[in-house]
Formats: sequence, C-alpha cells, structure tokens
Amino acid sequence: MSHTVLVCDDATFMRTMISDILTQAGFEIVGEAETGREAVEKYRQLKPDLVTMDIVMPDMGGIEAVREICKDDSGARILMCSAMGQQALVVEAIQAGAKDFVVKPFQPSRVLEAIQRILG
Repeated sequence: MSHTVLVCDDATFMRTMISDILTQAGFEIVGEAETGREAVEKYRQLKPDLVTMDIVMPDMGGIEAVREICKDDSGARILMCSAMGQQALVVEAIQAGAKDFVVKPFQPSRVLEAIQRILG
C-alpha cells in the first residue's frame, strides 16, 4: 500500500512540483492545501501518512499549522519546506513538531530521502 500525502503550499507550482516528485516515487497525493488553516482542516479529514508543509502561508503560517496538527495527532509526520534564509524558522518548526525539512529549491532526491527518514 502506498503512503498518503497532504501537500501544503500557497504556491500552485510548488504543490505541483512536490506532488510530481512524490507521485513518481509511488506516493498517493490525497489532498492539497493553500493556507495553514486549510492544511489543518484537511489533515483532520484525510488523516494522511505524511504532510509537506510550507513555512510561509496566508491566514495561518506553516509553523502554527504544525502546532495545531500535532495537538490533534502527536504522531503526525510533517516535512517542512522552507526557502533559503529561513533557518531560524526551521528550528521553530522542528520544535513545533515537524520531523524534518528540505530547503527550496530542492532536489527530488533530498525530498525523498527526508520522507524515507520520517516514514522509517
């Protein structure tokens, strides 16, 4: 059975890029979210095996969304996707409950390595 993934990013092209990388690797994309609030709602509905989460998103940032998701599900597996120069935010995201991070622009191999680590 393939792992299910919720892809959260406010940029459509980033969601598409991440979805393409994961689909080619055999993952099932069960949903996408453009905002932090939408990410939390979709996580509750879909219960995916993994979430990819952008740090900067409208209405609720990715870190706040991670906190909300982890409040509901302490076992949530979340991969943060951050742009260069957001290292301090990455640390905050890990403290909030994210399991790993990749830096944009990212290589598909780095994304898949991080996901394999998270999923064990």
